[in-house]
Amino acid sequence: MSGNETSDTIYIRGVSSHNGITTLIVGGVALMIGNLTITLLPELFFLAGILVIAAGIIALTMGFFKIREPKYSLEITKQHLVYHHRLGKWRIEWDNLQRVDVPRVHKGLEHIDLEMVGFRLKDPEAMLANISPRLITHLLMEQRPLVAQIELSNCESGRCYGDDLIEDAKYKMRSGELIKGVTAMFANRMRKLQSGLGYDVFISVNELDRSAHEFVALIRQCHDSVKASAVRADDTHNSAAPIQD
Repeated sequence: MSGNETSDTIYIRGVSSHNGITTLIVGGVALMIGNLTITLLPELFFLAGILVIAAGIIALTMGFFKIREPKYSLEITKQHLVYHHRLGKWRIEWDNLQRVDVPRVHKGLEHIDLEMVGFRLKDPEAMLANISPRLITHLLMEQRPLVAQIELSNCESGRCYGDDLIEDAKYKMRSGELIKGVTAMFANRMRKLQSGLGYDVFISVNELDRSAHEFVALIRQCHDSVKASAVRADDTHNSAAPIQD
């Protein structure tokens, strides 16, 4: 298991970041083999050499992006859960977490688990201050299949809306403040996903070092532990408070 635990923090390293150097080496070797095939072998092998070169370029590209990823995709502390990406990060405070589970969608008469973990927040707007615009842009693209799943489920139930997957660039906060741009689009996307799938924020299983259900169990255990610690701290504080006459 690639997760790393300390006394106060649990680190999760996703499978998507594994073997970056190995992938680069494989890609480089494939490029050399392809070039040698084109240069030294008869013309009959020219097409094979081109295919090997193409495979090498793909492997090099994959390896490049793998080594650019942060060492750990998730950091679990006593205060919060932090997601790390090469484009930024987001954070969920424990007292803002309402529910965590594997989202499910209807497919005919069956319920199908998505390859994701979903987080439902008590206050989704609190997350907007903890996420960079660059990461928001990436997540809006990454989440398009989730929106498509919602649309597909709606169509199967006879309620097709024809959503074009583009969110409104304006969003009114509960405080009355009007925000615009990609942050507003992300807020509207969270609202749509919560309405359709029941969760505001999602993590792909590729970002995990264990199955989705095992990760859900870990987060629930951490959440319960934090709540229990808070209760004990309150009890200690109350018992230590002087009695007022």
